[in-house]
Amino acid sequence: MTPLHTRIAGRGPDLVLLHGWAANLGVWDQLTNALSDEFRVISLDLPGHGKSDWDPRAGTPAAHTWRVHETLAPITERYSLLGWSLGGHFALDLAAAMPGAIQKLVLVNSSPRFLAAPGWPFGTAAALLRRLEKRLELARINTIDEFMNLQVRGMPPRTAARVLQVLRAKQRTHGAAHPDALANGLERLKNGDLRAAVTQVRVPTLVIGGTHDRIISPGASRALAALVGGRYVEFKQAAHVPFLSHPKRFGSLVREFVRG
Repeated sequence: MTPLHTRIAGRGPDLVLLHGWAANLGVWDQLTNALSDEFRVISLDLPGHGKSDWDPRAGTPAAHTWRVHETLAPITERYSLLGWSLGGHFALDLAAAMPGAIQKLVLVNSSPRFLAAPGWPFGTAAALLRRLEKRLELARINTIDEFMNLQVRGMPPRTAARVLQVLRAKQRTHGAAHPDALANGLERLKNGDLRAAVTQVRVPTLVIGGTHDRIISPGASRALAALVGGRYVEFKQAAHVPFLSHPKRFGSLVREFVRG
């Protein structure tokens, strides 16, 4: 398979960044600039996102995660891994399957199970996912913009406007996701349940959540931290994108954890 599109910046211990649904590696620009003085920051576009191609033969979550692994294997043998939102699903898969390769794990606004289920009351209501699926069928661009608005909802208006501007700019300059990749990502969120895989994660883990997150509840992030035996930090004025709304604090927190 063709390697995923990757960007490398800086020198030092390797830190890999995985973005969320409908985004691309451009969302990490500010964090990369903040950390590349101390780390070799490796960001990549997930399958079918940004400048990475969509391979219809890779139809399962395991196949998509394997593409991430195959892309990273020639670049780095041991690294710290940060996954945001859907990228957190990829990160958990990698940490469970290849613990020897990962030194530290950072999970940002992520959950082992997106939807609520018996024994998992922290999940998002199924109505949100159904709405995104329906909107995606009708008008992809409007769906992505609606999702971006949801990511900043609950934040102070000026901060929300600034972050929304950044998210939109990265879509314009770096590229939107393939429609099949978007649909596949929603399917993964609908059916994915990594609660069993989480118990296999043995690396030191930091989980970051946002008090006002309307996509992944703080309760889900808190429960995830408990499942992996990790540290939980909640950003009180943040929603779904704390690395954009609170870049200095976020960068310092990640630097301290990965370096420690």
